[in-house]
Amino acid sequence: MSSTSNAWWANQVLLSWLLACLLAQGIKIILGTVRLRRFDFRWLIGTGGMPSTHAAGVTALSLAVGLRAGFDSPLFATAIAFTVITLFDAQGVRRWSGLQARIMNRMLEDIYFKRRIQEQRLKELLGHTPVEVLAGMGVGVVAALALRP
Repeated sequence: MSSTSNAWWANQVLLSWLLACLLAQGIKIILGTVRLRRFDFRWLIGTGGMPSTHAAGVTALSLAVGLRAGFDSPLFATAIAFTVITLFDAQGVRRWSGLQARIMNRMLEDIYFKRRIQEQRLKELLGHTPVEVLAGMGVGVVAALALRP
């Protein structure tokens, strides 16, 4: 292994982010498989669902930066700003976009069944509910603390 790849694997902040994302996505896949009693490969890279992988990743990243660089460091301030924007987007803008897509899909179904037009469906599960974001944040905290120096 090169010194660069060794540095990547030794970077606890990066590993905290990666662990949080993998845990959240794994939990999402398990919950989806149990709920629907089938596996869907789209869950491996899809967005939306419980818990929020976005929330888990950025929360782990911020906490790991704070633990490593100090909660009074400029790097932690940057990570927190990034986290707040991401969390707001995950449960705000993206969620409302998904709700709009659901309404538009219903409109398209009405038009399609009346044989006037055929259009491709829009992706409805884009964002997260506040509970999904909070659950993702919990996964992020656990991941960051698990890899704490």
